[in-house]
Amino acid sequence: MATGHDRTDELKAAISSRLREMLVPGAVVIWRTPDFVFEHAFGARDRTWRGPGKEVTLDDHFRVGSNTKTMTGTVVLQLVADPNVDLWLDDRVSKHLEIPNTRRLGWITIQHLLEMRSGLYNYSDSSSFNQRLDDDPVTPFDIDNLIGDGVNGHSTGTPGQEFHYSNTNTLLLGKIIERYDHKPLWRSFEDRIFKSLSMANTYLPQGADRMLPSPHPCGYMYGTNVSTIDTVALSPADQERAHSGTLTPSEYTELTPTWMWAAGAVVSTAKDLATYVRVLVGGGFLPDDLQRRRLDSIISTDPKDPMSAGYGLAIAKFGPMIGHDGTLPGYQSFMGHDPTTDATLVIATNLSAAPDGKLTANEIAMVILGRP
Repeated sequence: MATGHDRTDELKAAISSRLREMLVPGAVVIWRTPDFVFEHAFGARDRTWRGPGKEVTLDDHFRVGSNTKTMTGTVVLQLVADPNVDLWLDDRVSKHLEIPNTRRLGWITIQHLLEMRSGLYNYSDSSSFNQRLDDDPVTPFDIDNLIGDGVNGHSTGTPGQEFHYSNTNTLLLGKIIERYDHKPLWRSFEDRIFKSLSMANTYLPQGADRMLPSPHPCGYMYGTNVSTIDTVALSPADQERAHSGTLTPSEYTELTPTWMWAAGAVVSTAKDLATYVRVLVGGGFLPDDLQRRRLDSIISTDPKDPMSAGYGLAIAKFGPMIGHDGTLPGYQSFMGHDPTTDATLVIATNLSAAPDGKLTANEIAMVILGRP
């Protein structure tokens, strides 16, 4: 019978092996079940130097990308639940926001935005956007302009029907929060989520702030923003060069977070995310009936594939785990909680994707869960 020490050693070995295969410099993994706790940091903050003080620790800060969407969704649902706020899931977005070309929003509702079924174009898919991010990675983006690009872009489907992941949806939700919570979005997150859970190492950057607090790892990505629009996988030849060390990833640690804002700009630690995702899924932020509706809203993103990930009211499901993941230049993260077994899994890495395009944190999740 395997002891806890044996399980820990086996897990360390399996994770370390997969991280080496994917060329990930550093990672943090937290895996908690009622009878087993694994919390471990791997590798280095800086891919060029593995010296004293350069090791990743459990306290390191990471950009957690689209895990932010669950926070934006949580605050929107809190406002929906507030009897003093005239906000309903079936309200049209045009009732609450005045933006250029509002008619393009048509029948799109708050629920459509939360479920990624609005049909709105994802502004961050455009070549012009990604070219600017490559040419000028530090100058802040104007949120209203990004929303305009998404609203004015080509439709990706009928509202309420096809699933299409779009950051435009979540920027609109951020604007709705600021209107009805009467404060900047970063303050709403702080007051409604972070303080209540004592998440002292988690925040939404204010304004043009693009610096990460110490300690933190450097963030890396192979290729450029333009070259990874359609696929993050390198060509077979470049994959060979990456593994031989003749092709190295670029650093994106201090890329402006303003291009993601409500959709993906939060900075956190694996410890804080583990605290957060357990409440996100297990309950505590919303009234019980609305929490049940949120979890019940999760349906397959691909009706033809029953094994595909599920998505609902700004929350996702991967196998048994409910939560989200986050990918942006330099970092990748996964957070999930299984309410049936009371298991929590959080992974953060400082390489967005492996040379073959596999998302690094999600791959480690599969190592631990033993299933796709």
